[in-house]
Amino acid sequence: MPGDDIRRIDWKLFGRSDRHYIKLFEADTNTNFSVLLDVSASMSYGSHEVSKLDYARYLAACLTFFSNRQRDRVGLVTFDHDIVEYVPPSMKHLDTILHLLDQASAGRAGSLRDPLVKITELLGRKGIVVIISDLYERPEEVVNSISLLRARGHDVIVFHVLDPAELSFPFEDSSSFEDLETREQIPVIPNRLRDDYKRLVTEHVDSVQRRLTENRIDYVLLDTSKPLDLALFQYLLARERWTRKR
Repeated sequence: MPGDDIRRIDWKLFGRSDRHYIKLFEADTNTNFSVLLDVSASMSYGSHEVSKLDYARYLAACLTFFSNRQRDRVGLVTFDHDIVEYVPPSMKHLDTILHLLDQASAGRAGSLRDPLVKITELLGRKGIVVIISDLYERPEEVVNSISLLRARGHDVIVFHVLDPAELSFPFEDSSSFEDLETREQIPVIPNRLRDDYKRLVTEHVDSVQRRLTENRIDYVLLDTSKPLDLALFQYLLARERWTRKR
């Protein structure tokens, strides 16, 4: 449930109730597995009971748990405009990672380039890198930043997390909208803006997906009102493909 302590999840029960995923994850691979979690201010947004950061934390916890069961060395990086927390990949770090995910909060303005340059240097050994972010940057900046990891030989999957209101812009009343990172107030008449807004969002998503795919980086768009099943399934497909290549 939203707000629950991630460390209190009954993972054994979770595993029994989702046997399909557990079966697919049960082979030992001993891979370095790292989650890169965006904790910038924009991730705090939520039009319903689950914010983008909440959704991202749950996804990160699930993937880390599954990978730990598979005897991967699991690690975590949280970042905004810089690295906030870093846990190097290890088979002994699951509890530490779950604790940090439970405590993660969004606050400062964010960017991708600077933290990902530093992260690329930290993650020396090739492995699997999962990036969870709302990607609030120009498509070329997103791709240029993330492709640094791919160039080092990592298998990379990007989960683009957006709130349903960010996708559909359902607002009706004229109001001022606040940029969560700059705190700028922008007066908006939704009915006049909706079509252009949705077009721009579609163009942004399509451009990011196309550019990442061209760089052999997996991309999944996630709506925070939907179950995590899609994210887990897409990750499994990507991982199976990466394993066949090795």
